[in-house]
Amino acid sequence: MSAVPFSAVQSRARIARDRWEQLRPRPVSVRARLAALEEEAQENRQLNRRIAELTDVVTELLIPLSERDEDRVAEVLAAYRAGQA
Repeated sequence: MSAVPFSAVQSRARIARDRWEQLRPRPVSVRARLAALEEEAQENRQLNRRIAELTDVVTELLIPLSERDEDRVAEVLAAYRAGQA
């Protein structure tokens, strides 16, 4: 069995170290993670608001025709459409 030259071992070790540096997980700063979470929370608030608005519209549209206030329906639909823009 022949011995592997020391320079070849060093070269392989250097390649392995470089690959490890490229692939290892990078730590995320607490501030960066907090900013991302705050952004996601704000997005969730906006989505929840849109769901509530849509629920209001559906509720108004499902009221029986005899009890429906057409002015109120038009108002709710206009508010919903204005929020979509």
